[in-house]
Amino acid sequence: MTAEFATGYPAARPADLPRRRLAIGFLNWAHALDHFVILIFPTVVIELEVVYGRSYSQLIALATASFIAFGLFSLPAGWLADRWSRRNMMVAFYVGCGASMIGAAFASSLAVLAAALFALGVFGAIYHPVGTAMVIENATQRGRTLAFNGVCGNLGVSLAAGITAVLTAALSWRGAFLVPGLICIATGAAYVWLIPGETRHKSARSSAPDVPLSRTTAAVIFALFIVIALSAGLVFNTLSVALPKIVDERVGSGISLIEIGGLTTAVFICGAIAQLAVGRLVEYFRLHVLFATLAVMQFAGVVWTAYAAGVAVLFALAFTMAAIYGQITVNDLIIARYTADAWRGRVYAVRYFLTFMVSGLAVSMIALLYGRDGFALVLGSTAVIALGFLLAVLAIAYIASAVEKARVPQPVPAE
Repeated sequence: MTAEFATGYPAARPADLPRRRLAIGFLNWAHALDHFVILIFPTVVIELEVVYGRSYSQLIALATASFIAFGLFSLPAGWLADRWSRRNMMVAFYVGCGASMIGAAFASSLAVLAAALFALGVFGAIYHPVGTAMVIENATQRGRTLAFNGVCGNLGVSLAAGITAVLTAALSWRGAFLVPGLICIATGAAYVWLIPGETRHKSARSSAPDVPLSRTTAAVIFALFIVIALSAGLVFNTLSVALPKIVDERVGSGISLIEIGGLTTAVFICGAIAQLAVGRLVEYFRLHVLFATLAVMQFAGVVWTAYAAGVAVLFALAFTMAAIYGQITVNDLIIARYTADAWRGRVYAVRYFLTFMVSGLAVSMIALLYGRDGFALVLGSTAVIALGFLLAVLAIAYIASAVEKARVPQPVPAE
């Protein structure tokens, strides 16, 4: 099977390739920055406890509005990008995040700091609906490009705590905001200089998806993707937040915090490797078949984790995280396949709005269920949610298979 049939890659002129690669490079860097900057405060808060003499619970609450904004404002960001300019929205992302962090660095009170964090969440919300649509628009090999873009985001998550801790130790908590803030502003200036404004009006974007659907079929697929976004967000956020504690309780007694952190990082790296592998596999397998396979793996992995103990739990977690990160890439590709470029940003906005907004619910779910019956109940409930994800994906795969068969020209019988 060709890559074009599997993913609907757009044709690219050779003269456009350097411009596309440069644009994607900026988008990959933006993805890493986006996840990095939103996670600065959870590390900085440890220093703030000493500086302000407040408890952790009081100070961490300052970031609540920031994380809500990170999901909520993806909706207007995607709409505005499609209606105005995706390139200019990315300029706003770089400059807005940079200015917000500089504001946080010079905050004169905790109230001003909370306001700066809220602004950071607002501007940080731009990336996922806008950046993902731009990666799709510029990619000539969508699978590989989206997979590497996902890995860049994972690196931002993985490096945030360590780099922030080093900056805080060297320059105080204000420096931990100031340095990345200046980097964002500088990147924004370079982006304006090197990436030209859009030469085509928004109305020139294609209003036809790679695979056209009837209104009824499109509505059913959209409803299924809402179920997928909610369930995927719950599974991902629950396991990501609980992963260090699962390792602490189930791998073995007596392991140090450094060992827990190292093993947790190793599990996340398995997810990053899986994304790269899936980026190649989409060139050889039908998207809906690969999506269904990864959904089965995710469900099986959560069930395996629920019953595993000792070293086996590490293999179960690595298997599960590989499936979770792998399905993210295929999920984005399928949305691109059935969504017209003209309103792709808005569709991604809905997807990421739902995925990020359930992160708070995931944390609450962990706290409630763990208090009742530990991780047996947490993982059992997560398995039920993963089953809902699997059923929705199987329904998508069935519909996609039927659409493919309908598109294949039927032979005309000889007279």
